[in-house]
Amino acid sequence: MARGFESKSVADQQESAQDKRKGADPPPARRRTLELARVDVMRRLEAAGSQSYREMLKRTLAALDKELAELP
Repeated sequence: MARGFESKSVADQQESAQDKRKGADPPPARRRTLELARVDVMRRLEAAGSQSYREMLKRTLAALDKELAELP
C-alpha cells in the first residue's frame, strides 16, 4: 500500500471517529462528499500514466462505489 493512501485511510478513520462524537454527517452531506470524491478519482484515473497508480485509483473507486451503495 502506498504511503499516501495509508495516510488517507488514517485520516478517514480519525474523521469518522470525530463525526461520531459530534453526531455524524447527515446522509445527504455524506453522499455529496462521496460523490465529489468519486468525480475526483475518475478525473485522476483519466490522467494517470502509471499502471500501479491506475490500479490504486480503481480500488479507491470501487471502495467509493461500495460505500455509496450502502448509504440509505
